[in-house]
Amino acid sequence: MDPMALVTQYNLLQNGPPEESKLATYMKRQQNVSPQSTLFQSLSNQSLSKNYSNLDINQSNASMKKASIPVVDFVPRNLVNSLNIPDGSSMYAKDKSQPIQAYQKNVNGTTYFYPPDSNGTNQPNSNIFDDPSGYLSMSSVESPTSSLYAQDDMRRDLLHRNALSIASPDSDQWPDLPENVEDYHDVYPLDIHGHSSKILTYSTSTYRATNSKTGEKCCLKRIHSFHQTITKYTPLIEAWKKINHANIVQLKDVFITKAFNDSSLIFVFNYHPDSESLQTRHFNSNEILNGYNDPFSSDPNAPRPYSHTKNAILRHQHSNGLLSENTLWNYAIQLSGALRAIHGSGLALRGLCLNRVLVTGNLNTRARLRINCVAVMDILLNDMASSNIIGHFQQEDLTDFGKLLLALACRSLIAVHQDNLTTSIDLMARSYSNDIRNLIRYLLSNQRRHITELMPMIGARFYTQLDAAQNHSDSLENELSKEMENGRLFRLLVKLGSINERPEFNLDPAWSETGDRYMLKLFRDYLFHQVTEEGRPWLDMSHIVQTLNKLDSGSADTICLYSRDEKTILVVSYQELKQCLEQSFSEIASVAASDDLVKAE
Repeated sequence: MDPMALVTQYNLLQNGPPEESKLATYMKRQQNVSPQSTLFQSLSNQSLSKNYSNLDINQSNASMKKASIPVVDFVPRNLVNSLNIPDGSSMYAKDKSQPIQAYQKNVNGTTYFYPPDSNGTNQPNSNIFDDPSGYLSMSSVESPTSSLYAQDDMRRDLLHRNALSIASPDSDQWPDLPENVEDYHDVYPLDIHGHSSKILTYSTSTYRATNSKTGEKCCLKRIHSFHQTITKYTPLIEAWKKINHANIVQLKDVFITKAFNDSSLIFVFNYHPDSESLQTRHFNSNEILNGYNDPFSSDPNAPRPYSHTKNAILRHQHSNGLLSENTLWNYAIQLSGALRAIHGSGLALRGLCLNRVLVTGNLNTRARLRINCVAVMDILLNDMASSNIIGHFQQEDLTDFGKLLLALACRSLIAVHQDNLTTSIDLMARSYSNDIRNLIRYLLSNQRRHITELMPMIGARFYTQLDAAQNHSDSLENELSKEMENGRLFRLLVKLGSINERPEFNLDPAWSETGDRYMLKLFRDYLFHQVTEEGRPWLDMSHIVQTLNKLDSGSADTICLYSRDEKTILVVSYQELKQCLEQSFSEIASVAASDDLVKAE
């Protein structure tokens, strides 16, 4: 058995490792050892006995520390190999008095050793440190054809979003669903299990629909039984429609309709499939909004938090798990940018909460936040905000922003109740830096605040997010280039498929077997139907892609085409094949176009 860097949490003995430990088993497995090995083992036992007393077995599971490894200490073989050390007897740097620095991390009682970075600095290798188990596992080998297609995860996500965009409703389940709502058709309900929600005292429903004029997918937010006019809100609606921000679901239109057999107010927003709210993503579905300031709640008898809130918050943190600080900063930067755009336009969001923020994408890649349902509260509250009180609403936005970040940091919805703020901030300080704590304290303070004052608090983290966004954009462009090349080759295959084996053209049943078309038939066999010397099909994706690329570019390279009976041999260039392809396909296209003209007449 190869040596493993394993230190178990036993009661440490002064005479060496425990007899039942794997380390002791390894050190005693060789019965016949040389004198040099015996001396090395004796020194190792003494050194281990001395160094065991310095180990803190009560350290946290995620603790990370720097370990100095002398020559006689036990070191994993992988670590020795990674340091380019031929044997364990030469484990010192050029300066004999300086031992090599390694890193170790204790996870669930198991200590993993990590080599320094490849550049020689005393830092753990970042690729290894991200996942301790990955240090012991083999890396996956990338497929040679992976450069021809989009990544599997991205393709799967896009296909899933496309499936959600084209889903059709069940007529038996939704018999009263209208076919058209003004200029929108293909109406599909988005409410979970068909249950409508409430905003203030109004019942609401959400639908996906298609704009009949543009063909775009849109989200319709329906306010049931709305018996007011919205003419006076036209300037406000136009102001919201002008806001086009990456972290705001854009408002497209607002109108009143009777398509649902009542007077319904419809808000039209951009549609972002496969999105969920922050509360759905980061909180348990059974957790009650106990004390959270939900601006859409109309229940004055909502339950209040009990006195032992500290234990409750800690219990929520334990059950939900803490978010990383990078995730919190990512959320803070995106939401602050959205609020900056809203406040800069002289508007206020009026009710920022976890349910109003949509999340699209995976946390392992890059989650996109979008504030939803803008302008809804302005109209439903029926109080045209004057310039004198708009500043007050903007201050409330900043307070709600601070509560949202605090709820995410504590992973508890009761943490943001007014009576629990001090306790929640103190608990948050145990796991996060002072910077994020100071940001939340500023947002929750009673002083006059402004959204632009958050930028100095964010500091250089903004550049980190900008760099991540640009890298993600480069990755998407790279994936797009793959699909663009695939589309170009697909058009070539469409032309070939339209010509090859065509049974009849212009009353000529032999059209596809004569002239240029016969050459294209032989090329089709050269492209797809080759076999090995043993007669087995020869499948080579790179051969197909390379050949199609040369055909598309009209290369001067020549190939030898054989008929299936091997009685006909043609040596042609890709340039000649391309001319044959274009001429033959143009004949088909011209006849098809003339038939369309005849039908139109």
